[in-house]
Formats: sequence, C-alpha cells, structure tokens
Amino acid sequence: MQRGLQSVKITLDEAMTQSFTVLDFGFGTLLFGLLLTISIIDMRTFRLPNTLNFTLLVTGLVYAYLTNIGLLNALIGAAIGYSFFVIVEVGFRKLRGVDGLGRGDAKLLAVGGAWCGWMGLPYIVLFGSLLGIIAALLPMFKTHAQGWVPFGPFLALGIFIVWTAQKLAGL
Repeated sequence: MQRGLQSVKITLDEAMTQSFTVLDFGFGTLLFGLLLTISIIDMRTFRLPNTLNFTLLVTGLVYAYLTNIGLLNALIGAAIGYSFFVIVEVGFRKLRGVDGLGRGDAKLLAVGGAWCGWMGLPYIVLFGSLLGIIAALLPMFKTHAQGWVPFGPFLALGIFIVWTAQKLAGL
C-alpha cells in the first residue's frame, strides 16, 4: 500500500513539474482570479460583466498563441462556445417563453473555448452543468426570490477544472 501511494505521489510530482511552466502559473493565476471575481459578481447580481469577459477572452487568446493550445484552436473554441450557448438561449426562450441562459453565459463559454480550445468545450459544459444541477438542489445557492441559480460560477469552475486537467495531462 505504501509503495502504491508513493508511486502515485511521484507521478503527480512529475506531472506538476513537466506540465506547469512559469507562463502557465502566471496566466493560471490571472484566470483563477478573474473567474473568481466574475463568479462573485454573478452570484450577487446575475450579471457577467462584459469587461471581465472580454479581458478573459483576450488573455485566453494570448495564452493560446504563446502555448501549445494554438491560436486557431482557441478562436474556433471561442466561436463555437459562444454560438452554442446563443442557440440554446434563443431556443429556450422560444420554447418556454422565458430566459434560461443569459448572453453573458455565452460569452463566458467563449472564454472557456479560448483558454481550453474547442476540444475542452464539452467537458466545460459537462462540469458546469453538473455542478449547477447540484447547486440548484441545495437551498443555500438559490439567491433569487424565484429560486434562480446563476450559472456563471459553475461554468467558471468548469473552465478552471478543464484548464487545470489539460495542464496536468501535458496538453
């Protein structure tokens, strides 16, 4: 048992030293800080500020250009992420007659596409949705009189989880 745990620790240590560069750490700190800020704002106001979304999008594209994600993958990811949630938003409004997602959520998924590339989008949506569903079941997360739960914080957490997993995997 001891030997098994030691080999897991060595593998994780190797992954951390090989996967996270100074560039990754700097940009990752910026990503975490801005995602945390945008999440707090969304939980309080049900708004995802354009200035923060735009800042995250631009820094994600710069990061992609400087790393192995690649600018083309990031641009495709941003376009697909934004378009997918706009289609969901408009479709839900036509089907149900009320808003389900806001345009800020679409912009935040574009951010996820910029930081993680188009390949990360399904996982971002999966993690964000699962975390949002769990939160919707817990009364402490319902911050609106009608029981609404802001999706931005869970989408932001999904972005950070996928970005971190990609770094640990050496992608």
